[in-house]
Amino acid sequence: MANTSNIHRSTADSNTWLVACVLVLACLGLTLPVNVGWAQTGFTQSGSLKRSPAEIVKRYVRLDQKGARLDAMAFDVLSPYVEWKQEPAWDQIVVIQEAHVPEDYRKWNIIDNLDVVIPVTFRVRGSVSLKTASFVPDEKTEEVRFHVKAVGNLWRIVEPMIPPHVGVARMVNFAREAELQEKDETQRSTLAALTSSLRKAK
Repeated sequence: MANTSNIHRSTADSNTWLVACVLVLACLGLTLPVNVGWAQTGFTQSGSLKRSPAEIVKRYVRLDQKGARLDAMAFDVLSPYVEWKQEPAWDQIVVIQEAHVPEDYRKWNIIDNLDVVIPVTFRVRGSVSLKTASFVPDEKTEEVRFHVKAVGNLWRIVEPMIPPHVGVARMVNFAREAELQEKDETQRSTLAALTSSLRKAK
């Protein structure tokens, strides 16, 4: 079993959305809070209620895909998008080709005007075990339903807390960097095999 400590260290327009949201909420018998200011533009803060909740999910997913969660010390980069304060030490990384976050509110589950569930579709290529530094191919489509709520006047993802979902190209570079930093020849060979298997998945 390889020592993978190196891996773990490295480890529509808002107005259109407003109109659509108002129509849906009207059908549900709900109203928008008067102090939210939905029609204004400008993402003044991460998760501003002035923007679509899909934007907070897009930013989170995009950063995750680029490998922001591979390094436990990088949590501060993602903390403006989530409600939880820390994450477990993941022993698995989901390797993805792409992710799709729907902007169309009709594809969401709108609980109320400040509480929605947005389904994100991931095109998965497989997963990497950090314990064994191995890649297991498993091509599939995965849907994760991100629950987004207004917390302290900002949109925040409140659940679920899922393992890192990292783009395959970023994972290739990540494994290659770990391989180059490894001093032990046996472990370096294991990481080289991981890099090679990931490249085949591209």
